[in-house]
Amino acid sequence: MFDKETTKELLSGLRVLELGTLIAGPFAGRIFADFGAEVIKVETPVAGDPLRKWRKMHEDTSLWWYVQARNKKSITLDLKSDKGQEIIKELVETTDVIIENFRPGKLEEWGIGYEELKKVNPRLIMVRISGYGQDGPYSSKPGFGSIGEAIGGMRYLTGYPDRPPTRVGVSMGDSISSLYSVMSALMAIYNRDVVGTNQGQYVDVALYEAVFSMMESLVPEYDFDHHIRERSGSKLPGIAPSNTYLCKDGKYIVIGGNGDSIFKRLMKAIGKEEIGTSADFATNDLRAKQSDFLDTLIETWTKTKTLHEAVEVLDAHDVPAGPIYSIEDIVHDPHFEARDMIKDIDVDQLGTLKMPGIVPKFSENPGQIKWAGPKLGEHNEEVYKGILGMSDETIQQLKDEDMI
Repeated sequence: MFDKETTKELLSGLRVLELGTLIAGPFAGRIFADFGAEVIKVETPVAGDPLRKWRKMHEDTSLWWYVQARNKKSITLDLKSDKGQEIIKELVETTDVIIENFRPGKLEEWGIGYEELKKVNPRLIMVRISGYGQDGPYSSKPGFGSIGEAIGGMRYLTGYPDRPPTRVGVSMGDSISSLYSVMSALMAIYNRDVVGTNQGQYVDVALYEAVFSMMESLVPEYDFDHHIRERSGSKLPGIAPSNTYLCKDGKYIVIGGNGDSIFKRLMKAIGKEEIGTSADFATNDLRAKQSDFLDTLIETWTKTKTLHEAVEVLDAHDVPAGPIYSIEDIVHDPHFEARDMIKDIDVDQLGTLKMPGIVPKFSENPGQIKWAGPKLGEHNEEVYKGILGMSDETIQQLKDEDMI
């Protein structure tokens, strides 16, 4: 169980049982694993987590899998079977946190819901991730991250006003939910072990609520005068100038010149110092009313510069600006390298594979990537023998019965 006296890795001594699949649950498990928790990922026999087969593959295994399941131990177990459920209960005896993202009621149907498992271990913390939460009129509906982004308000705001709503290029709804899941689990651990209640609890993380929590001032704006914020493309409504601008070489730069002093420096950088000192543009409110004029002015300048030249000039004038990077740009960027954000990790039968580094940075207990996503059931023997004390004969019997 959790030992707050443990040093070296921040979460060393913490045991996490991951029952989730695909993105939200497993991404939360990955964060725990990056900082030293023992994360035991439970997968279905034969097929395993569907993420093993998602997107670009190498020899029948997803490259994403190697990142998402790094530092985890993979065991296989049929959770639908009585025997599988008894094994889960045995594992729960020494588990600090369970992460699950089944549809609400599924674990209860299998006899391993929170109320049952806390009888085995009252200190257990269960993080439950679902589309709509564990109760309410929508709770039984299937919900993916994309649906959470839609109903939580994000999709409505994403894109251009004259085009249909679009998605961000990655799974934002799932990822935001994962961050809340880790944060809430650690809060519950603090309450249990530091405050000293010695009691576990379950945490209800709804995908749509995690997204909704990011929606800034939408609610009070609507409540105050029924204002509905609409899609605005790359602009930042009511804040100017802040936009994406085209450069001479066809590449794009993001410039944030909306602070009063920053705006003056930006205008000086593009040779329009008189506008920067004009009373007509002295405050954000005044500039926001003329944002189209300012965007045209700035892009007229950026179109005379290559992306590199524009960044160089704006950096010299201390104006927040940056290129819009592809993954190729990221992998070759010296700052990403200096911050250790691109890691080379050995992968069996593949060689070295680059993957994202660990976030955030700790001065005394940095996380580490010890191994890439494991083979299906790679740690069956280690977990079943080492933790549960099963004999070789018992493990073989489980295999013969397709339990593992």
